[in-house]
Amino acid sequence: MPPAVPASAVASPWITDEGRRIRDRVRELIPLIRSQAREGEKIAALTPEVLEAINDAGVFRMSMPVEWGGYGLGARDLVEVISALSEGDGSAGWAGFVGVGLKNLLAMDAQVVDEVRAETGDWVGPAIVGASVFATKVGAARAVDGGWMVQGKWAFGSCCKHASWALVGIEYDPAEAGGGGGRGMVALRREQYEILDDWEVMGLSGSSSNSLRVQDEVFVPAHRFIDLADFPLRLGQVRDRYTGVGFAQHGLALLLCASLANIAIALGMARGALDCFTEQAAKRKPFTLPYPTIGDMASAQVAAGKALAMINLAAAAIEGTADQLDARTAAGLDFTPPEESEISLSIAYAANLCEDAINLLQKTIGSSTVSLSNPIQRFVRDVRVLTSHGAIRVDPLAEQNGRRLLGLPPFAMIGGAVPERRASTDSSRDKEPIRA
Repeated sequence: MPPAVPASAVASPWITDEGRRIRDRVRELIPLIRSQAREGEKIAALTPEVLEAINDAGVFRMSMPVEWGGYGLGARDLVEVISALSEGDGSAGWAGFVGVGLKNLLAMDAQVVDEVRAETGDWVGPAIVGASVFATKVGAARAVDGGWMVQGKWAFGSCCKHASWALVGIEYDPAEAGGGGGRGMVALRREQYEILDDWEVMGLSGSSSNSLRVQDEVFVPAHRFIDLADFPLRLGQVRDRYTGVGFAQHGLALLLCASLANIAIALGMARGALDCFTEQAAKRKPFTLPYPTIGDMASAQVAAGKALAMINLAAAAIEGTADQLDARTAAGLDFTPPEESEISLSIAYAANLCEDAINLLQKTIGSSTVSLSNPIQRFVRDVRVLTSHGAIRVDPLAEQNGRRLLGLPPFAMIGGAVPERRASTDSSRDKEPIRA
């Protein structure tokens, strides 16, 4: 029998020895990660020192199957490690989150999976990244003998400067292709696309989320293509082929695990901001009041306490959900679509609590935080970009849940209006729409 889900988020039975080891090593790296974050913003990527350090810690093997020499970690382990990375720098946490996307590749044909595995055994960084896979604007493809001719431009290729392959979304004409859903995903080798120097943004600048472009058509073999209409079913079958706690997850648990990994960045940044706040408040003098330090001000003490409460509430939601996910997975259970939708809303709201905590801390310290050398201002900017991410924005998630509460039918879609297709043998519960 698996252990019961703990009442407290402090001592979780779902943190594995491997997850604890990686998390603890990352915690040792927080000073390095934080000290390099400003340089990472300048170069719009992780610095070589940080990339190599977190790679050596095992960050990019967290979501690799055991068969690849990875760890196949579960949800709570991912939350622990990614939040620890983000205490140093949100962009480092984002890199850890990107590594979770390897599961998308594993849903594809075994031949392309073997190709990526063979070519990235000693790679430093994520083996593969994604860009505009589920977006409304994707690249174009036309069917040819043996595969596809692909061209286009894909935004938000997170960690693209550190990866060997990329997954990108494409649109095609089903009539010309002899059938299909009209949307797909293809795997491109690094030499097949260019990375545009266009990642000039207000936050998460070190995530290297540049656009990818294929100016002139390139050939993509058929085995490097998957129809997005088939993707949910194929993703759910990954658990039958690979070993590791993270690969035992069912379909909706997989989606929730990805959301948790994303939102863990906000939790880590809030903790990092509170750490920086307590350090700076103990040293800085207030401008208009006769206290020896900002930390002696009652208003600063109240702000710190409120921020702590926000962070603890967010942690209870995020870490508690991760524990529940691992517990259900151990029992062979999944979430229902209404459960997944409601939980997604709750943890996205928790990310917004983290943003509120960071903003409160920045305003309390005052103008000294606006210097680009101050980590608090970077947390402010980074968390704003994070909570703007389409997959974890509160209002759309609230609308989805509000429709259900008010008796309206759910939206049958994945991402940017991509319709889903289910196998005829699926259970009635599995035929309900899902969200990604």
